[in-house]
Amino acid sequence: MTHIRPTLSFAALILAFSLSALAADGMTVARKPAAREVKRPDAAAPRAGDANYADQPGQLVYQVLLAEIALQRGDVQLASSAYADLALRTRDPKVLERTVEVAGYARRFDLALEAARLWVDVEPESKRAQQLLVSVMILSNQLDELAPTLVRMLESDRNALAENLLGLNRMFARNPDRVAVFRLIDKVCQPFFGIAEAHYSVAMAASSAGLRERALTEIRRALELRPDWEMAALLEVQLLLRESPSEAISLMQGFLERNPKARDLELVLARVLIGERQYGEARRHFDQLLKDFPDSPEVVYPAAMLALQQNDRAFAEAQLKHLLTLNVPDKSLAYYYLGQLAEDAKRNDEALAYYANVGAGEQHLAAQIRRAHLFAAQGQLDAARSQLQQARSATPAERVQLLIAEAALLRDAKQTQAALDLLEQALAKEPEQPDLLYESALLAEKLGRMELLESRLRKLIELRPDSAQAYNALGYSYADRNLRLPEARELIEKALTLSPDDTFIIDSLGWVLYRQGDLAGALSQLERAYAQRDDPEIAAHLGEVLSALGRGDDARRVLLEAQKKYPDNETLADAVKKFAR
Repeated sequence: MTHIRPTLSFAALILAFSLSALAADGMTVARKPAAREVKRPDAAAPRAGDANYADQPGQLVYQVLLAEIALQRGDVQLASSAYADLALRTRDPKVLERTVEVAGYARRFDLALEAARLWVDVEPESKRAQQLLVSVMILSNQLDELAPTLVRMLESDRNALAENLLGLNRMFARNPDRVAVFRLIDKVCQPFFGIAEAHYSVAMAASSAGLRERALTEIRRALELRPDWEMAALLEVQLLLRESPSEAISLMQGFLERNPKARDLELVLARVLIGERQYGEARRHFDQLLKDFPDSPEVVYPAAMLALQQNDRAFAEAQLKHLLTLNVPDKSLAYYYLGQLAEDAKRNDEALAYYANVGAGEQHLAAQIRRAHLFAAQGQLDAARSQLQQARSATPAERVQLLIAEAALLRDAKQTQAALDLLEQALAKEPEQPDLLYESALLAEKLGRMELLESRLRKLIELRPDSAQAYNALGYSYADRNLRLPEARELIEKALTLSPDDTFIIDSLGWVLYRQGDLAGALSQLERAYAQRDDPEIAAHLGEVLSALGRGDDARRVLLEAQKKYPDNETLADAVKKFAR
């Protein structure tokens, strides 16, 4: 009779929880424990000779056959019961191990636990028996009784004690009761509190249980025992970042002064500095990291993004191109940003090639739209529209965005009616699609079709009463035509309550105040908007208000400076003709 062994058996699950297999590996994300679902055994059963059954009564041999045949036929309950009875009769370690396996597969954790405990009694020095017992206790959620067993296991292997302490949290990664896990790990680690790893393990468990202060206390004790332990410093940083980024930055800076080779921590510091907008200091650290790790994607990519933030386009482009040469699973982000850099530099053919390499993912849709705009800018409107029509779109929302982008191409080509017709066709199929309602309203405004604009925006407000853009668009359209100004202001102020920092809504408020004759109020709002964003239409509004206030020189300065940046903007060009003479 051959021995059945599972492909991913309960035994494999046990090994996954083995302490010796759970050595710590720095700050990497913990590996997922083996799945609780155990696959059906598909090999053969134990040979009778393995358990010395030859000289046993026939009843015992019969039970082995009965159990294995039941297992092969899928009757796991009968198999586990037969093996449990056989284990109690023989107390044979091999039979006990097999009983734990089969009972575990049958999810009879009561039988598996009884057999595992008996095996430890029979062979108290067996690490395999101890590992099985611990694993069954974890799976059956016997945490209260687990501490003494874990302590004995840890003490039995002093050479691997530190790494086994670090592995404790992974053993319970799937247990949802994080407070119970913390209490257990705290109890298990107390006999080893002279070792830094014991405090680290308790800190991890406390952090997972939401016990921040206890976690900080324990990780600081670990660092007292091992002052240069980078992994512990990183955990303290993680705990501090939630409430005090400045304290975390100070801690990292001090640790780096004492341990200048702590590169993982320096990378975290550089990223945190970016989040705190301390770009110059972050750049200094990235420059050092690039010297030490010039081919690390984890360093190269954020260094490139920081350079973009600082408008150092040449450095950003060099790093992104270097990223393409590295072993990175997905290079779409690099291709996308390289496309933007090339487009900004008017290297349109190069930009088209970069965008074409952006694969499926977050940037794919934007890349396809940018490619279409580049084709249109080259006078290839048909190619641009074809690009959008053929672009892969995985979701209805993406298809809508591609359609809106196509309408924008037609609008920019002075084919506004064709653009509106395109969206009207889509709205006939989806009459309550919010984005289509909004964009078609804007096109109706350009065509002077106020009734259509009003009906679309009011329907959008009905569907999305929290849509700040709908209120703003309707209010601005009234204000721009000097119509229904009290209602226009009310709509714009409603939009501002929904989105208080939106630059264009602030501009709309300034514009309606101007229409109502409140020049001082209009100036205040428009200057605020223009300080946030030097948009050409905001500049045109600001120039007009400055002129109305008799500040002609200021109006000319604002309008002419804006025209240098946006020479093709029609609204700005009209304002320059009227107010910058």
